[in-house]
Order: sequence, then structure tokens, then C-alpha cells
Amino acid sequence: MSSIVERFKKIQLNITSLKLDKPVNIIAVSKTFPLDYIQPLIDHGHIHFGENKVQEAFSKWSEHKKSNQKTKLHMIGKLQSNKAKDAVKLFDYIHSLDNQKLADVLAKQQKKISKSLNYFIQVNIGNEIQKSGIPVNELDAFYNYCVNEIDLKVIGLMVIPPNDNNTEKYFKSMNELNKSLALENLSMGMSADYTTALKYGSNFVRIGSSIFGSRS
Repeated sequence: MSSIVERFKKIQLNITSLKLDKPVNIIAVSKTFPLDYIQPLIDHGHIHFGENKVQEAFSKWSEHKKSNQKTKLHMIGKLQSNKAKDAVKLFDYIHSLDNQKLADVLAKQQKKISKSLNYFIQVNIGNEIQKSGIPVNELDAFYNYCVNEIDLKVIGLMVIPPNDNNTEKYFKSMNELNKSLALENLSMGMSADYTTALKYGSNFVRIGSSIFGSRS
């Protein structure tokens, strides 16, 4: 068995041991790794993969996806509106919906090619200047706009918490925000903190280095 699959199964066991009340989707963050390196995990039957650059994802996955309809691709990086057109063609989930201009372009492109994606609204929970995301005080209005005015299928919220040792506090706040919008899904938690995220209702965890090893 490949070391990638071994590490993946170890994460699955960790998650099972938490005895959660809903299934967890592990997004294997495959950005920067070539497809042949990722292949053992595909062969193992895993279907959720995360990328953060549209161009890289296109060159890596577009042929694969033509013959592997089950593979689900997640855009987890910052998405520029000029790349949204290509993103809609390739991805199944967008985790970084973070402004109205982007939302408008995505909605228009979806209609054009008759495809419906699943969206997570990225929330800037710590109001960090350098970080993308909707400020908490604008979240309700943005959510209503996306769902009721332009018909995007928003399935949950996403967060990359500030790196200030208060991760648990931010995950708890995100769980409350998600519930306030009656959303079913929550995208939070990475290699270092996914078990904490799961305690606060996350069911999409974005795990890269713990599966594939460190990036060069």
C-alpha cells in the first residue's frame, strides 16, 4: 500500500474515533502535486480533491474528469473573477466565494453552461486586512443576495482562522454563524487543526500535507 493511502487511512481512523453524528468529507488538497503522485489515492477510491489555482487544476484534472465523473474538485484558493468562467467549467465546489462581483460572474457562467455548483461563503472571522472573506457584519446580506437574487446554491460557510492560538474560539463562532443561516455544511479545519474543527460541526476538512507530505 502506498504511503499516501496509509496516511489517508490514518486520518479516516482519527475521524471515526471522534464518533461524530454526521459524515465527514476529506478534501485531499492536491495543489502543486502532479496527477501521477496523487494517483494511488484516486485508485483507492477517494473522490474529493482540492486545488487553489484554476490554471494548474485545468492542466492537471480536465482530461481525468472527462472519464471520471465521480471525481469532485474543490476550489479552495482565492478565486479572481476573471478566472471564474474556467472555474465553473471544471470545479464542483467553490469554497472561496467572497465578494459580489465574483458571485455575479459565477451565477452568469453557471446559467450559460447549465451547471450548478456548490458554494461555501468564505468568512473573514478575524477581520484581518490581509485575508479574503466577507466580514461577519455583512454576511447575512451577502448570503441573501447570493441565494435569493442570483440563485447560487450556497451549502455552507468556510473559514481560514487567524493564526493567533484562538482557533477553537473562531471555530465555535463559525458554527454559530452557520446555524444562524440554517446551513448544513461547514468547511473548516486543515492538517494541524481538523480534529478541533470537527468538534465544532465541520464536515468538509481540507487536508494536504498530512496526506501527501510536505510541499517542496
